[in-house]
Amino acid sequence: MKKILSLFLVLCMSFSLFACAGEKVETTQVNEDSVLEETEKQIIGVDLEILKEQDNSMINTYTLMAVEETAPFVDANGTSITDVEINTVGADALINWMLSEGKDLAGEYGYDEYNEYLFYILDNAPTGSSDIPMATDETRNIRMSTTTSVNDSGLLGYLLPIFESKYGYEVEVYSAGTGKSIANAKAGNADLILVHAKSQEEKFVEDGFARKVGDFGSERLSYMYNFFVLCGPSADPANVRSAGSVLDAFKSIADGGYLFISRGDGSGTHTKELSLWPAELGITTEPATFENYDWYVSSNAGMGACLLQASERGGYILSDKATFLTFIANDGKIN
Repeated sequence: MKKILSLFLVLCMSFSLFACAGEKVETTQVNEDSVLEETEKQIIGVDLEILKEQDNSMINTYTLMAVEETAPFVDANGTSITDVEINTVGADALINWMLSEGKDLAGEYGYDEYNEYLFYILDNAPTGSSDIPMATDETRNIRMSTTTSVNDSGLLGYLLPIFESKYGYEVEVYSAGTGKSIANAKAGNADLILVHAKSQEEKFVEDGFARKVGDFGSERLSYMYNFFVLCGPSADPANVRSAGSVLDAFKSIADGGYLFISRGDGSGTHTKELSLWPAELGITTEPATFENYDWYVSSNAGMGACLLQASERGGYILSDKATFLTFIANDGKIN
């Protein structure tokens, strides 16, 4: 392969010199090895495929919640924070829009480009029916704390400009794993959240940080879903493709000690991943539980960055399908 590429480069450089004969040409020293390495990368491309999907254990549900303005806000050290201002009017406007006009747009997103839907609307999804007020100087700026999957997939980049253009609001997005996004809201830095980890959402409500919006009957407004997918190299050394279920697939990865890239960031994806390993492994969020597993890499990074790492290192990874399809369509580039 390297000899063929070297010959190709020599021919290209010879042709260039011939074409420029009679002209004064400024030459630059080229590092042949670096050129070959870059060319090989372009030829090989991203070697990461969906190997297991649409298992009943892989449903990934997204939930909207408004932040309670009188919540017991605390910083990362648990110290109480006062004088927090929450834009309840703006949060209500965005939530009602996302559960009415925005809901239909979210359900259609990605089909024209990927020939399949990236998100699906739940059959029992709540529907916004309240009038959406135009922004004022006091309500214009809305802070949304959300998970990387709805951001890296391009969904928010598609939806929010439509909302902003029609109603005059400006939405500031904080994107991280669900755990960090919820912590951001608990510190008073968000007016609403959009996340996907049921146990963490319920704790957010239980601790007094969420409120009901309008006539909606619950603080947790779960309205769309997609699927987590187990991805890995095309060679699939752990034989994930032939595994009977996603649980069998995770056991096969562990039994063979095949490289696995974990989000490791307390996100919804990380929470789901932890539930799929065999219980006897004892893998939790605590580093001590996997320190002896040299095949398990805890990255503490977003979905896009972890997909890139899995592709470069030939590892397995759990991802939401929307972000994976966007990653592949962009040739491994991160939004």
